[in-house]
Amino acid sequence: MIGVFDSGHGGLTVFRALVERFPALDFIYLGDHANVPYGNRPSSEVVDLTRAGVETLYRRGARLVLLGCNTATCVAARTLQQDWLPQSEWTGRNVLGIVAPTVEAATQTPWAVSTPQYPQKLNTDVIAVFGTMRTISSFVYPEEIRKRCPRATVVQQVCADLVAAIEAARPEPELDAIVKVGVDGLLAQTGAQPPHRAILGCTHFPLVEHLFRKHLPPSTRLLSQPEIVADSFEDYLSRKPQYAGSGARLKAPVLLTTGELESVTRTSRVFWSAVPVFQTTAE
Repeated sequence: MIGVFDSGHGGLTVFRALVERFPALDFIYLGDHANVPYGNRPSSEVVDLTRAGVETLYRRGARLVLLGCNTATCVAARTLQQDWLPQSEWTGRNVLGIVAPTVEAATQTPWAVSTPQYPQKLNTDVIAVFGTMRTISSFVYPEEIRKRCPRATVVQQVCADLVAAIEAARPEPELDAIVKVGVDGLLAQTGAQPPHRAILGCTHFPLVEHLFRKHLPPSTRLLSQPEIVADSFEDYLSRKPQYAGSGARLKAPVLLTTGELESVTRTSRVFWSAVPVFQTTAE
């Protein structure tokens, strides 16, 4: 069984992409809605909450957990992978994040290659990153991109209020205006040079990808995480087939929440109209 953890709803865009891409695998999702948002919490608290969520999914049978949340990945993934998991009781399990496949797509460099190589070391592209305040302030994307493409220009832009507006199902003109402010802020930083690629570094943003496409220059290639993660996951499972299980889906995807069931279910339909019914972690 494959687990996907998120601080709230955004990871549903990645979860849905995985469920649809891999019809023979069993999936379980956990949204920590009782503690969302993670962005205004200390890093140590984000690590603790993420670890608790991963352990919940392990106890429910997941052998591999994907952090479908940029904040959890940027703040907690490395600590869990390098410090916690090797010393834990969960031998043979693994945890992955969504930054690595996104950086791979942006740099066209495998994650394992963390030093400049030809031709990437000569790459002078402009790469844009749109995200939440916590993801942008972590500087994970610029740091990881520049390890592989040191001559690339990485420009970041916070899209304030966009997550809340998406979850509230605000009218498209309102969403369009928020996206335009973010894109205009990004383009003001790049000047006459349009970005070659733009990372939508929040798993909410694929729901308004068409609005980013509308306001970005036509030459800019959009990198949206659900598709990128699904592609990367397919490659990962081909190399690590032990995490794929029996290869025959035994049950419908399971969705868990730490939050209030009615409100979580209502908001989840913004992300996936046919979303399976959520269960509380207490059940």
